[in-house]
Amino acid sequence: MTRLLAPLAVALLAALPAAAQQTDLTLAIQLEPPGLDPTSNAAGAIDSVLYANVFEGLTRFAADGTIEPALAESWDISEDGTTYTFHLRTGVTFHDGTAMDAEDVRFTLDRARGPDSTNAQKALFENIAEVSVIDPQTVEVRLAQPDGGFLTNMAWGDAVIVAPDSIDAIASAPVGTGPFAFDRWVQGDRIDLVRYSGYWGAAPALETATFRFISDPTAAFAAMMAQDIDVFAGFPAPENLPQFEADPRFRVLTGTTEGETILAMNNHSDPFDDPLVRAAVAHAIDRQAIIDGAMFGLGTPIGTHFAPHNPDYVDLTDLSAHDPDRARTLLAEAGLSEGFTTTLKLPPPSYARRGGEIIAAQLRAVGIEAEIVNLEWAQWLEEVFTGHDFGLTVVSHTEPMDINIYARPDYYFQYDDATFRGLMRDLAATADPAERSVILADAQRRIAEDHVNAFLFQLAFPTVADARIEGLWENQPTQANPLAGVRWTE
Repeated sequence: MTRLLAPLAVALLAALPAAAQQTDLTLAIQLEPPGLDPTSNAAGAIDSVLYANVFEGLTRFAADGTIEPALAESWDISEDGTTYTFHLRTGVTFHDGTAMDAEDVRFTLDRARGPDSTNAQKALFENIAEVSVIDPQTVEVRLAQPDGGFLTNMAWGDAVIVAPDSIDAIASAPVGTGPFAFDRWVQGDRIDLVRYSGYWGAAPALETATFRFISDPTAAFAAMMAQDIDVFAGFPAPENLPQFEADPRFRVLTGTTEGETILAMNNHSDPFDDPLVRAAVAHAIDRQAIIDGAMFGLGTPIGTHFAPHNPDYVDLTDLSAHDPDRARTLLAEAGLSEGFTTTLKLPPPSYARRGGEIIAAQLRAVGIEAEIVNLEWAQWLEEVFTGHDFGLTVVSHTEPMDINIYARPDYYFQYDDATFRGLMRDLAATADPAERSVILADAQRRIAEDHVNAFLFQLAFPTVADARIEGLWENQPTQANPLAGVRWTE
């Protein structure tokens, strides 16, 4: 009897349907976007949700940081390096069903560089002299001068392609061309995305994706341990990572970012308009103590605004080594032997809030009293980034290859140096890799010697995920969480 039942049991089991693969995902991040238009708002949290999910550009960053085709499947560059002819993919539609074509590209680039543009990275587009539509699938971009980084510029979240008809509602109901369409935004809680059936590329394995916003590190730990969320990208409590590493339910990815974390100084405001004072602040700071105390050892010390994993990085940490006695001497030379009082305005991320407490104590030790003011992200953008109303602030710049922000006197830390601007002009006009490396080294040294800001550390990016999930970005070549290649393995 046993030999008869065994094959029957096997047959019955084989007839049962296989367990369906999970097709929903809940991913948590710490910061909620203040709006959903990446082309008019500086908040990196927008790209954390929408980059390569809802919105796409002509080019995009791959997981390894290289530039690859996106909405432009190929391009030609003129011999003099001033004209880029982009050949657009066919069959691309926006999430409202309308076709994406060369007119949309022209609209996007002209809007970004126009006189009324509120694009936070408007400088990316200033070298564009003219955008011409050749035919619906071909657009020509003529530059005022050659720019060796133009294809990289077009990969930024600030350069994603948008449709004219979507602009009025883009901040709350974005319409893009990506693999996921915006569904709803429950402010203070989450953003829901759904798979777009008309996507031009391979269909994602996920049908729905929810981005949850959990700012408190303790709450982040509790939600992950309870498996109320599937992934926490940029986990804000590094002290808890060993517990997740020891738990077979989870996988911990510790990646790198483009995030130069700095103690920014208002270079246009007294007393930080004095290089001696800026140098004093820089020498008062103990980078490693901040990394150990605020980040539990996660982070790489930096001495300039450049990513250490970049082959062109120059280690200039010795120019601002921790030296409290030197800091006091510099303050005396600046006529501030009794010290001074300033503000230290901190956005919500853990590196800022935790690091700010340590920084304030280090500054106090040399006679600088920094009054801590905790701001929500929208407040920080309004007061610090836009209003320039601050003395000191702590923030991580997660944009890739963004040393050129130091060539913008109206940028929030308001550094104004003709020599540095000349270096950036030379860099933009140079295509030879060896020559670009020399210019980048000079640029790094210039801002380090001028102590524009106190350069702290390169932000690490720990992600805690359900062990069954694959396809997540480990590193952050730009601030993003692309989900097109993410799937459950069982």
